Amino acid sequence: MSTPSRATARPAPPSAEDIWRVLRRASFAVISHVTPAGAPRSSGVVYAEDGHRLFVAVGKDSWKARHMAVDGIVAVTVPIRRGGLLSLLFPIPPATVSFPAVAVVHSGDHLAGMPRLARLVPPSRRADCAILEIRPTGRFVTYGVGVPLRVMRDPSRARARVAVG
Repeated sequence: MSTPSRATARPAPPSAEDIWRVLRRASFAVISHVTPAGAPRSSGVVYAEDGHRLFVAVGKDSWKARHMAVDGIVAVTVPIRRGGLLSLLFPIPPATVSFPAVAVVHSGDHLAGMPRLARLVPPSRRADCAILEIRPTGRFVTYGVGVPLRVMRDPSRARARVAVG
């Protein structure tokens, strides 16, 4: 039996902790859910990671706070910029981390104990915000995380499924 060549071997998947390190360094995500009326909705948000959860400040009367309070089932995708300076010259796609999650809506009072999130919210908006606590469930699905750029051209080698852990 022949062994796969280095060029075609599937890279070892990242660990859950590797993925959490990537999520800590990033700050932008797209959150998707279905509204109570059954319509799909997605929105870009800025987040802070703390204790293997993502936290997002939103307007307390916003559709995100209202709709996610109904059932809290969401999908999250975090794009991870790749390629450094090369990405300024060439169309290098971002790596991504996607996962299902449960979102819980908290009052804005939670900002007091979250300095990393609090600095993302202007002082003038703090009284009118709610905090989304996003807890990943199931598995992370990654594309291009922990693999060389050239491997990203082969989706079967660039993808991984990792238990949230």
